[in-house]
Amino acid sequence: MLLSGCAGLRTPGDVYQRGEAAYYASSFDGRRTASGDRFDSRRLTAAHRRLPFGSRVEVTNENNGRSVIVTINDRGPYTRGRIIDLSRRAAEKIDMIRSGVAPVTLRVLD
Repeated sequence: MLLSGCAGLRTPGDVYQRGEAAYYASSFDGRRTASGDRFDSRRLTAAHRRLPFGSRVEVTNENNGRSVIVTINDRGPYTRGRIIDLSRRAAEKIDMIRSGVAPVTLRVLD
C-alpha cells in the first residue's frame, strides 16, 4: 500500500510504503542493475519501482521488528503485491531468508 507518493514525501523518515518484500536469487550476481551498477548480493541494496537511484531506505520486517538500511540501485519488483526486492545480505539482516517473503515498512531517509 502506497502511503505517499515519492514526490509528495515531505519529511525523511516518514512511513513511505507498506507491503511485501522478497529478495534476489543468487543467479543475479554480477548482472547490471537498472542504475548501471553490477548486482552484488553481499551489498545492502534493493530494487524499487519509483524511488530514485541512490535513495537510502530503512526497511523494517513487520514480523520481527528488525531493520536494515539499503540503497536503491535497481527497478522492480515486478511480482504483483511486492514493493521491494532486497539483496540477500539485506534479507539476512532482517531475518527473512527462511520465509523468502515478509511484510515490511519502508521509510525514505534521504
